[in-house]
Amino acid sequence: MLKQEIEDGQASLADPQFRADVLTGLVLAPRAIPARWFYDRRGSELFEAITDLPEYYPTRTEIDILAACSDALAARVPAGAAVVEFGSGSSTKTPALLRAAKPAAYVPIDISGDFLRESAATVARAFPDIAVAPLEGDFMRPLKLPAAVADMPKLGFFPGSTIGNMGAAGAVDLLRSMRASLGEGALLLIGIDRIKSPDVLVPAYDDAAGVTAAFNLNLLERINRELGGTIPVDAFRHRALWNDDRARIEMHLEATRDVAFAVDGRPFAMAAGETIHTENSHKYGPRDARLLLRAGGWTPVEEWTDTGDNFALILAEAQAERRAP
Repeated sequence: MLKQEIEDGQASLADPQFRADVLTGLVLAPRAIPARWFYDRRGSELFEAITDLPEYYPTRTEIDILAACSDALAARVPAGAAVVEFGSGSSTKTPALLRAAKPAAYVPIDISGDFLRESAATVARAFPDIAVAPLEGDFMRPLKLPAAVADMPKLGFFPGSTIGNMGAAGAVDLLRSMRASLGEGALLLIGIDRIKSPDVLVPAYDDAAGVTAAFNLNLLERINRELGGTIPVDAFRHRALWNDDRARIEMHLEATRDVAFAVDGRPFAMAAGETIHTENSHKYGPRDARLLLRAGGWTPVEEWTDTGDNFALILAEAQAERRAP
């Protein structure tokens, strides 16, 4: 009885958008749940573990590029700027950027509040001369930045090729939202993962140690915990595959047997082999990436890559709109 009361209480406190996205996604054909719901505290911790895996090249490659382009970047960022990081996580790459840009303020934005505050405190201790103002929220929606940075020049930071988690239309909408939040004249430093061999891509999302599998399956654990779910997690397995037609890695949760379960009191059933699509990670060629940014209202002004051209950091500016073609 007590256990049920606790579970009912947790379900009542769940994010209403999380509940809506899960219930809607489980009746779609094919079934799909947005990837942003991976990031409860446990999911955030698992993702940080993923970034240290030998198969997962983006994080270390991006950090190397940041180190190599720091002087050029410093020359571009105006004095007294505020760095606004969208989806900051543990802020792993942030120190390299802050050392290069020397901003007056840093605004990390993340959906996982506890994780955000801990990471922000770590940055504040490491950079006592920079004002740190964490902002809890879903950067996929319009967000009002803290009043303290309103009049500062802005440098948006969107590392990790997170833009690849969205389809083209969603990515353009997000870039336009970022432009509106940061304002005309702002800069945006964005990570873009390149198209490359599936022999490199697939292991990055299906590592030998099974950390990415745990990350994917944790979504089901979160549904059970926060939405009163009865999903038999052991009846699902992680799958990662390369979709060449759409130039993306896809992550799915596949039922290994016929299952029936409830979420928020609503019944669902899945046959063996049926999947829940949980994430896309789109990859871009150089021209594709620049076109995407322009469609989102950003003009690329500089670009840096690693020696193998596996990953790119692009600096773009929110320039005044041209009325003529």
